[in-house]
Amino acid sequence: MNFILDTYNQLLSQSDGKQKFSEMVCEITPYFKSISPLVVELRPGFGKWSMKKVKEVQNHIGTVHAIAMCNLCEVTAGLATEVSIPDNKRWIPIGMDVEYLKKATTDLTASCFFENIDWNNIDTLNVEVSVKDINEQEVMKANIKMKISDKS
Repeated sequence: MNFILDTYNQLLSQSDGKQKFSEMVCEITPYFKSISPLVVELRPGFGKWSMKKVKEVQNHIGTVHAIAMCNLCEVTAGLATEVSIPDNKRWIPIGMDVEYLKKATTDLTASCFFENIDWNNIDTLNVEVSVKDINEQEVMKANIKMKISDKS
């Protein structure tokens, strides 16, 4: 049983369930509050989160700050990993490679997808995240390296 996935699925039946789930994630990992992410979809091997382009996440030229986008990538990859990994395993991000492809001038959505993971024979999971603007233009991509280990 995966508590996070079970909670997400239970909250989906409520009209504000995605908002409640997103707030719960931000309570568990308070740093994510800085971007106010909203879950769009979450299931094993897949995550999709969004964020609004508001003043709090903008840089000096009025676009979404690079580190705000990195935070969006991390919540997307992290929650997808969390709901995918077996109960006897744990994960932690150990690195992130990013490419900024164009200015982020709108609200953003990040997504990741992975499948066919042999959790018993992997020590590093590379989660590829794509960040797109409201016009479906990719503005950033990230590869987040997750260390996978046994729970003690």
